[in-house]
Parts: sequence; C-alpha cells; structure tokens
Amino acid sequence: MEAQGHKIHWDLKYQSSFRTTMSNMGWIGFSRSPHSDARFTGVITLDGKRFQGDDLGIGVQGHNCGYRHRNFWTWGHTYFPRPNGRASTFEALVYEMPFGLFFHKAVLWHEGKEHVFRDLQETCRDNQNGQWGFRCSTRDGLRVEAAFDGRGPSMHRLPYVKTNCSGGFEVANNSLAKATVILQPRTGPAEKLETTIGAALEMAGG
Repeated sequence: MEAQGHKIHWDLKYQSSFRTTMSNMGWIGFSRSPHSDARFTGVITLDGKRFQGDDLGIGVQGHNCGYRHRNFWTWGHTYFPRPNGRASTFEALVYEMPFGLFFHKAVLWHEGKEHVFRDLQETCRDNQNGQWGFRCSTRDGLRVEAAFDGRGPSMHRLPYVKTNCSGGFEVANNSLAKATVILQPRTGPAEKLETTIGAALEMAGG
C-alpha cells in the first residue's frame, strides 16, 4: 500500500479466543470485536524497514459500521497480558440515540469468562485531553472501576466524514493509550489490571 509518499506492507497472522458484539441495531448500525484478545505475529515493512516478531501486536481487531450518523460516542478497549498466558480484555461503548437516549455497554473477558455491564456511571470525561472514567457492576455483584488515559504523543485528531456526506467532524483517537481497571467481586479482594500501551480510546462529540 502507498500513501503520501510512504510504502507499507504487512504479512500477519493472529489468534484469539474471545469475540463480542457491543451493539447491533439495524436502524443505527453495529459495533463488533470479532477478535477481542488477538495476538499478532509476522512482519510489517514501512519504507523498507522491517518490523518482525512473535508478539508484534496485541489487542482488538474490530469492525464498526453505522447507517445513521452519530454526533457523539466514546469507545475504549484494553488488553491486559496475564501470567497464565490468557489475556484479559475490557471494552466499553457509549453513544447517543434518538429521543435523547444513550447506549451504554461494557464487556469484560477475564479468566475465561465473559461479564456484561449495562449501566455505566461516568466519573470523568475530557475530550480535549482524552480521558474517560466510569464505574459499573453486574447483577451478580462484580463491580468495576475503569480509567482510560489517552494523553501523550500518540493522540491524534482525525477528520471524519458524516455518514450522509453533509460535512465533516473531528474524532480524537489514541491507539497506544493507558488504562486501569479495578475488579471488585462481591466477596474477596480487589484485583487491579493496568497497561501503559495496551489500550485504545476514541472520543467524538461533546
């Protein structure tokens, strides 16, 4: 592939064990992560320089599609390597819907089990500096406190075109963000998961 005077080529393989659908509404669109805990191996060549490795990349291989333009959304995904070799992942999505409603959902993949959260209570939102924090819990008593930090040189502000091609808007994105997720079960000690580069954060709208 060639773009703006640069050439890039990749030959990658991946493996994963968990997939999830965050949202699937035919009148709005869908957001899916078919490989939430993917590990990538292979070679990437940029302008003749090769990058090769068995753990060349980690994290989500996702796909999002919208039939209706959204003026506001926040999406975060984070990958936590684990000592037992089975990664944990955490993904959250919030966006605006018609009639003043909002979609909220988060999914945790941890120790081989999926946990779904529907009610997200935000504790921090800063589009300008790329920060997002919230709390949520499951019906069986698992509580989560999450914080995404998208500050730093890898933060980009990208021009997007509206779905109906009526104009453009700006989206803030950092694919090398930091994240902390604290897990508090109904009984037993809390567990803290952290990463300094394994999170992605995308924010659009106010």
